[in-house]
Amino acid sequence: MSSTAQIEYPPLRSVPYHVGIIMDGNGRWAKSRGYIRHAGHQAGVNNIRPVLEGCVEFGIKVLTIYAFSTENWNRPEEEVSGLMRLLGLTIRQRLNELHEQGVQIRHSGRLAGINRELQKQILYALDVTKNNDRIILNVAFNYGGRSEILDAVRQIVADGIAPDALTEETFGRYLYTGDLPDPDLIIRTGGEYRLSNFLIWQAAYSEYYATPTYWPDFDKSELYKALVEYNERERRFGRVLDAEPTPV
Repeated sequence: MSSTAQIEYPPLRSVPYHVGIIMDGNGRWAKSRGYIRHAGHQAGVNNIRPVLEGCVEFGIKVLTIYAFSTENWNRPEEEVSGLMRLLGLTIRQRLNELHEQGVQIRHSGRLAGINRELQKQILYALDVTKNNDRIILNVAFNYGGRSEILDAVRQIVADGIAPDALTEETFGRYLYTGDLPDPDLIIRTGGEYRLSNFLIWQAAYSEYYATPTYWPDFDKSELYKALVEYNERERRFGRVLDAEPTPV
C-alpha cells in the first residue's frame, strides 16, 4: 500500500495492535462548508483509505471503523438510503484495490435489516479478502455494542453452555470480534467524548483519544498525534505499577 505523503514521522516506542475509530463529524464538516450532509459522508468514506495507509505505515495490524450504528436507522430515510448506497458503491469501486494491497475485510454487526443485495456484496468482500494478512479492516456496520452482547448471550444459551462454564474468554469468542484482540486505542473524531455504543465490552481497558477534528479532515498526521499521546500513557489494566516499597 503506497502513500503520496512525503512527511517522515519519528519512530514510535509502542504501536497499538488494534485501533478503533468512531468516525464522527461528517455532517458538521459538510455544513461548515455549505454542502449537503451526503457530501460529508462521501468525504468521510474517501478518508478511510489514507488513514488505512497510515495504519499500515505505523505498524497497526487491526483497524475497526464505526461506519453505521444500529441507532443510525433513526436518521431521515433519505440519509439512511444514501449511506447504504454509498457502502455498496464503495465495495464495488475499492474492493479489488484493497484486495491487491493485502487488506483483509471483516464485518462486525448484524446483516439482518440490510437489503439483500448489499448483504451479498458484504459477504463477497469478506470471502475474497479472507486470506489477506497485511492489515485487517474491520467495518462495524449496522453495529451496536448492546446488540452485540445480546446476540452473544442468545447464541451462548442456544449452544447450551452451562453458567458455571462461562468465562470472559468464552464470552468474548461469541462477540462479532471473536478472534480479534481487544482494541488498545479508541479514537473519536468530531469533538465528542463518549463511546456511543461502540465496542463497549472490548474497550474495557482501551486508551481513549478524542479530537475536535472532523473525520474527513482526520489525516495521517492526526493519526500520528493520537499515537504519540498513546505512547505517553502508562497502561495499568487495573494494576498498580511502580508502587512504593513496603517499609521495613
